[in-house]
Parts: sequence; structure tokens; C-alpha cells
Amino acid sequence: MGDLEKQERNVEEEEKLLENVAVLDFDVLCSSVALKASQGKWGNLGTTEEEEEEENGVFGGVLRMWEGELFDCFDHRRIAIESTFCPCYRFGKNMKKAGFGSCYIQAAIYMILAIGAFVNFIAYAVTRHHCFLYISVFLIISVGVYLGLFRTLIRKKFNIKGSESSLDDCAYHFACPCCTLSQESRTLEMNNVQDGTWHGRGDTKCIGSFGEKCITHLELLPPPLVSIKS
Repeated sequence: MGDLEKQERNVEEEEKLLENVAVLDFDVLCSSVALKASQGKWGNLGTTEEEEEEENGVFGGVLRMWEGELFDCFDHRRIAIESTFCPCYRFGKNMKKAGFGSCYIQAAIYMILAIGAFVNFIAYAVTRHHCFLYISVFLIISVGVYLGLFRTLIRKKFNIKGSESSLDDCAYHFACPCCTLSQESRTLEMNNVQDGTWHGRGDTKCIGSFGEKCITHLELLPPPLVSIKS
């Protein structure tokens, strides 16, 4: 009987020890999550801080999405109209929001390339000199590549899910520049991106959007106590 009692006591002590370890591990895990989130270092599990910074930049490990599909232009009519009739202005505004330079400079570069392509095409139609046609084609390609590269920069900077190839981003601007520009504009405006900082929608808060004006303190609230009556 004495040996049996000792064995039962040992089993009870082991169970209590395991419970304490589980509680301790859970508390440590919660503390680590809160610390990572508050310092802006939350990323993929199993990766070091250096790998997280290389893969995801300064915006954490949140995978984001473009707002709407490519042809959902009429989800936001104002942006669709601006992208169609004032693409230079819309592109410059996007670049300023994303933190890629001055609005006026980016809009001026886009306008110079577009007007140059249009003027040379008109010159070819009038004179039939092939040199104007070659210049026009070159400038059109330059516009598509220029806009596509900045789409790639936006996608990588804010960790937006999409094609991993810059050629696809350029192809979108070649195939449907207005729809592509409208999709980029919706994403930046609806998520309140300002000067390269992703603030997110007003009704949602995500761990991983670490801007200067984002949440700097994460509060962990304990679950409510529920009495269970047998």
C-alpha cells in the first residue's frame, strides 16, 4: 500500500509540473507575440529577424491583396475617371502616396513620354517616315515598362499578393493601363497609404502594418471568466 501511494503521489506531482510548464510556455508565447508586434518585428514563424527584414522589409509579415480585380474599375468611379482621363495626375498621386518621389515630377515624366509617343505617331501618319514610328513605339514601350516597374515596387514594398514577375506587371500596363492604374489607386487610397506608410482601413487593425502613426502598443486582455456548473 505504501508503494502504491508513493506512485500516485509521483504521478500527481508530474501532472502538476506539466501543467505549470504548459502555462509557462503559453505565457512566454503571448509575451513574445506582444513584444514582436509592438516592436514591428512580427514575421513568419521559424525565421530570424534578419530574414524577416530581407523578405518583408519594414512592414512585417502581413500578406496583403490588391483592392478588387483588374477589371473592377467601377467599384470606385472617381478613381476610374481620373485613371482614364487624367492618368498622369493619377500616377503622380500614387507615387507620392507610396513614397516614390514627388507627385509633379512623376506626373511630368509620364506626360512627356505619353505626349512624345502621340506626337511621333501623328508625325508618322503625316510624313510616313518610319523613324517617327520607331520613336513612337519606343516611347510606348518605355511608358509600359516605367509604370510596370513602379507597380512591382508597390507590390514588393507593401507585400501585396500578385504575380512575382516584373514582366507581368509591365504586361498589365500594356494590355489595360487604365484598369491597372485604377487598381493600384484603389489599393493605395482605400488602405490610407500616406508618404509610403500603410495605415490600413479604418475598420480593421492588422498586426504587421508598422507605420509611424500605427498602433504602437498591443494590449493583451485575459478571457472572461465563465462559471461552469456541473
